[in-house]
Amino acid sequence: MKLCVALDMASKDENLALVRQLAGLDVWLKVGLRSYLRDGASFINELKNLGEFKIFLDLKIYDIPNTMADACEVIAKLNVDMINLHASAGARAISEVMKRLNALPKRPLVLGVSALTSFSDDEFYQIYNDNIANGVKKMSEICFKSGLDGMVCSVFESKMIKQASSENFITLTPGIRPFGEADADQKRVANLEVAKEAKSDFIVVGRPIYQAQDPREIVSKILSKL
Repeated sequence: MKLCVALDMASKDENLALVRQLAGLDVWLKVGLRSYLRDGASFINELKNLGEFKIFLDLKIYDIPNTMADACEVIAKLNVDMINLHASAGARAISEVMKRLNALPKRPLVLGVSALTSFSDDEFYQIYNDNIANGVKKMSEICFKSGLDGMVCSVFESKMIKQASSENFITLTPGIRPFGEADADQKRVANLEVAKEAKSDFIVVGRPIYQAQDPREIVSKILSKL
């Protein structure tokens, strides 16, 4: 299991200061929509210059097939290590993205986004006319058959996804509160023990790290538990 640190702070300088504190630790960095829109592609290069970090660019691409493929090809050329797209885009769009990326000399890992961890079951049903478990299973089967490397999901769907696809199909689980911290705007959250039992390959932790008095100490503590 790998730790992905979410760089979701209010400014680029705050995010860079956090990353400097984590130099030398075996972590991935997650760059989300706000940070990327604000700080641009140059931010990716700045992060790479701060250490041997792997980078997950979390933009959740969702559009018509050709537009998604164009966008993912551009993103892949930033030399990030992992990207994601919405599974709701369907098999044709996902297959088009992978066809384009597989033609590159090097491509990032590509994950499908299933049900956002902020969704309750009722909210998911309003949009997808299904419960979360069934909906995520269907999406993961489509993503697996369409050539993706794994799924973004809550810990509560991780085992089910692997059973419906392959033990090697990656699950990346946001909404991790390592030591029982507050849920905030997430609904389906879990601690480290639950994530380990669910066979998560990557866990994403944000606020419990960057709101701590000593982020490096918290990260080291998390790594010691993995």
